Amino acid sequence: MIDIRKVSDKKDLIDFVKFPFKLYKESKYWVPPIIDQEINNFNKDLNPNLKNSDVDLFIALKDNKIAGRIAVIINWYEVKQQKTSKIRFGWFDFIDDLEVSELLLRKVIEAGKKNKLKYMEGPMGFSNLDKVGVLTSGFDVIGTMITSYNHSYYKDHYESFGLTPEKNFHEKTFMFDDIDTGYYEKMSRIVKTRNKLSEVNFNSTSEVMKRTNEMFDLFNKSYEKLSSFVKINEEQKEFMKEKYIKFINPEYIKFVENEKKEIVAFAIIMPSFAKALQKMNGKLFPFGFLNLLWAKRFNKNVTLYLIGIDPEYQKLGVTAIIFNAFIQTLKNKGIQICRRTPELTDNISIDKIWKNFNPKLIKTRSTYRFEIN
Repeated sequence: MIDIRKVSDKKDLIDFVKFPFKLYKESKYWVPPIIDQEINNFNKDLNPNLKNSDVDLFIALKDNKIAGRIAVIINWYEVKQQKTSKIRFGWFDFIDDLEVSELLLRKVIEAGKKNKLKYMEGPMGFSNLDKVGVLTSGFDVIGTMITSYNHSYYKDHYESFGLTPEKNFHEKTFMFDDIDTGYYEKMSRIVKTRNKLSEVNFNSTSEVMKRTNEMFDLFNKSYEKLSSFVKINEEQKEFMKEKYIKFINPEYIKFVENEKKEIVAFAIIMPSFAKALQKMNGKLFPFGFLNLLWAKRFNKNVTLYLIGIDPEYQKLGVTAIIFNAFIQTLKNKGIQICRRTPELTDNISIDKIWKNFNPKLIKTRSTYRFEIN
């Protein structure tokens, strides 16, 4: 018999957060989150995303053992301001038992009907900066700190229930040895001179923090026309600074600004923390943080976290400035591989940016949709 229980206390929340640690115990490719950070994701006093969202967490128990989990999310900004009649679901993990996954998904439908919403979509988080999509290929490639991983049977469960693909994403990687450094150095000089632009490099995290809000404003402007994009508000900016920006080497953040000192483009690269997080197994203390520090300083692989370009500058070649700045920094550090985070396959403008880098497709993922009414 399978019992679906709503998370109602600290013990249930810890069980909810720790379930994947059992499900993926033998996996070489799953990257554990930091347990305390995962718990804080569902604390309204710590996560500003919850101020505009309602979330209910459920766990499935089979023979008195946890067999699955799901988060049912309503982003009220999305529903009321963007007029998108959608209920989200995320943190959706389960054993290979169709009854378990079905009963958990029915909790999403139940909440959707109660709130008169037309369809559900997932897996996704509270905002566009959360993990998104169920993995559909690339199961033999290690995950990252900022992406999710799942067993290959997940897709079959989604489709068995009747969900259909809604948005498709791909992840690609490229080798730094494949980059024509001379070309980007030349193009960077031309674009800077022609458009009166300059690059901004950072040497300390405190310098980055002073301009992070400007960067997130540009991020909002860059992506506002993409489907289902939800802008980052002021409180979310502060949350993202604490959650991610402090982990990033300041020299891995590059800005391009115009003659008025306004940011017109930016990019953020993160060291690959995947192996470090696997060694930590969810625990930052007493010694887990040392693994993060080592990865931050010595890792030879990096992940492209965010890139944003002002729409007015997207056809002026400003990416050449960013790429040239990164090439110089990363080659000096001996970086070998750069991995891109999930990008919508229909975001052609972003994909074109990387065409000269000989990118290799390593993973695909999708969100899935189900009509409630």
